[in-house]
Amino acid sequence: MDKIKMTTPIVEMDGDEMTRILWQMIKDNLLLPYIDLKTEYYDLGLEYRDQTDDKVTTDSALATKKYKVAVKCATITPNAARVKEYNLKEMWKSPNGTIRAILDGTVFRAPIVVKGIEPCVVNWKKPITIARHAYGDVYKGSEMKIPGAGKVELVYTAADGTEVRELVHNFNSAGIVQGMHNINNSIESFARSCFNYALDTKQDLWFATKDTISKV
Repeated sequence: MDKIKMTTPIVEMDGDEMTRILWQMIKDNLLLPYIDLKTEYYDLGLEYRDQTDDKVTTDSALATKKYKVAVKCATITPNAARVKEYNLKEMWKSPNGTIRAILDGTVFRAPIVVKGIEPCVVNWKKPITIARHAYGDVYKGSEMKIPGAGKVELVYTAADGTEVRELVHNFNSAGIVQGMHNINNSIESFARSCFNYALDTKQDLWFATKDTISKV
C-alpha cells in the first residue's frame, strides 16, 4: 500500500514523561505505516525548555503560525517542587499559555463523537464545542504576596503621564494580590474566530459572560 504523501509539514511538539512514550507509539503504530510523515520537531520537554531559556516554546509557536497545524503533547508547567526536582534555572511559565498568546489566544474544545461510544446525555446527537479566550488571563497575570497591612491599587499611567487609580483592597493583614489584563484587538479576534468557526461547522453560537459581576 502506498503511503499518503504530505506536502506541508506539521509542527511536532514533544512533551514530558509518559506522553513522550505514548506519542512515539502513536507515530510508530498508527501514522508511520500509512503516512509519509513530515514534521518540524520541537522538544518541549522541561529539561530542554530550561536549556533554551524557554526559547524552544516560542519557536514552536511561531512555526505553528507558519504551518497552521501542530500536534502538542502534554507538558509540565513547573511549580516550586519541579524547579528543585529538575534543577531548573527558574520557574518557567506555562507552555500552553505562551503558545496561546502567540497564536492570539483562541481555543476550541470540540468532542470527538465515536460510533459505539454513547454520550453521557443520550439525547445529545450533535457535539457542543466550547470556545475559550485564552489570551492574558492567569497565564500572563502578575502576582504579589502582601506581607502585612497596607493599600493595593491598580494604576494606569497614560502616555501623557496622567494617572488613573482604582483601589483593589485595603489589607489589614498579609494576603495575596493578582493583576490580569486583556486587549481589545485580542477580544475582537476571539469574537471573529468564534463566528467563523460557527459558520464553518454550521453550529449555533451562544455567548455567555458574568457581566453582573465583571461589569467593565
